[in-house]
Amino acid sequence: MTERLRWGILATGGIAHAFTNDLTLNGFTVQAVGSRSQESADAFAAEFGIPNAHGSYEALVLDPEVDAVYVSTPHPMHAANARLVIEAGKHVLVEKPFTVNAREAREIADLAAERGVLVLEAMWTRYLPHMVRIREIIAEGTLGEVRTLIADHTQKLSDDPAHRINALELGGGALLDLGIYPISFAWDLFGAPLTIQATATFKDTGADAQIATIFGYGGARVASTLSASDTVGPNTASVLGTEGRIEIDGVWYTPTSFRVVLADGTVPEEFRSEVTGRGMHFQAEAVERLVAERNLRGDVLTIDESIAIMGTLDAIREQIGLRYPGE
Repeated sequence: MTERLRWGILATGGIAHAFTNDLTLNGFTVQAVGSRSQESADAFAAEFGIPNAHGSYEALVLDPEVDAVYVSTPHPMHAANARLVIEAGKHVLVEKPFTVNAREAREIADLAAERGVLVLEAMWTRYLPHMVRIREIIAEGTLGEVRTLIADHTQKLSDDPAHRINALELGGGALLDLGIYPISFAWDLFGAPLTIQATATFKDTGADAQIATIFGYGGARVASTLSASDTVGPNTASVLGTEGRIEIDGVWYTPTSFRVVLADGTVPEEFRSEVTGRGMHFQAEAVERLVAERNLRGDVLTIDESIAIMGTLDAIREQIGLRYPGE
């Protein structure tokens, strides 16, 4: 049995609450939390029964009772915060998207390799039970040759110009916040796209409101994604093959159900997820397993793939003319 790591939580926002709640529900050890204010750290620690509360990120990463740290700050802070953790000699799970661009991603990966610690992108969808089963079905050949992915990630989020989703200085916009999900799914199925086509609409702040992509691959394969922060769509996904398809219900990137439909209309399999909590603990389980195996590159989602996905996001941003402050 994998020995439990002692987790530290860096930052105390909404996603940190969701992740920590899943850890505590599923028997993980959450040892410490760090915030920019002692008051916030104390409140978070009290909410989840966490023993150690630190009033700075620096104090958190230096806590000798912490083995691995979850970084949950806004996108532009990921690289600096991950660097802080790595330089303290701790393993790190970095909230997606991994960084703001591929250059930052390579720098963090190189530093982790130099220091001999694991760094992993927190693309939690990859580790969910229904996604594990979908990969198995594809590998078994049930769908024949897989040709197409169609997926949307669309939400009606705040229109407040100061909100993180609309603030360029915080990496706001649909692409990095929402588009990362279906784009990572496309990478999971088909690997690196040979061609990328992208189009977007923008808010008054300059942040992208909608982003549509078409990826082309060898072997007559294509992936189509739509992500938006100003409209709500079905949030479903379909994987199409020459012998059948998988229809993933909403919300496809969270624990959900799917069905396999063969070309003759028969349904040989229907899958329903049974998950305690939101399902974010599966990625923590992967971290603990990888550390125990001394695998510092990853498997379901390798660090090299995370870097390459950031490169795809860079290429999309170049097409639509999206730059963040400081780049």
